[in-house]
Amino acid sequence: MKREVLEVLEKDAKATQKQIAAMTGLPVAQVRATIEEAEKNRVILKYKTVINWDKLEDERVRALIEVKIQPEKDVGFDAIAERIYRFPEAVSVYLVSGAYDLAVFVMARSKHDVAKFVSDKLAALESVQGTLTHFFLKAYKEDGEVLEGHEKVRREPLTL
Repeated sequence: MKREVLEVLEKDAKATQKQIAAMTGLPVAQVRATIEEAEKNRVILKYKTVINWDKLEDERVRALIEVKIQPEKDVGFDAIAERIYRFPEAVSVYLVSGAYDLAVFVMARSKHDVAKFVSDKLAALESVQGTLTHFFLKAYKEDGEVLEGHEKVRREPLTL
């Protein structure tokens, strides 16, 4: 599988096969085959749009919830992680190192909704021993995109 095709798509999901071929120097047929294979094998999971929710009146509350869990016998962290990632509020779930075991990224309409998710859903799970919630106050960059203003191009001065 051609990694450069995937790298282009990761940066710009709207890039056409023809554009990707021009950028990578690969034939369009090879780009098409690479994409089809990646979709079939779940290497490409979905195509995504990054939205600056702060610019809309329909602002969302984002939070990172660290979760301390007791791993279950024979299945470790996987079973509890699966239960958590099935909640619609959980945007992303990661096993992490450190004082907590899981990092759960949540998006909701209000701080109250995040608190309700933590108290009614997360804390209610038998394996959960504790949580620590961090609310995101302002987003500067998301998925590689600067959200406010324009990223300045920094160039080295020309020397002769």
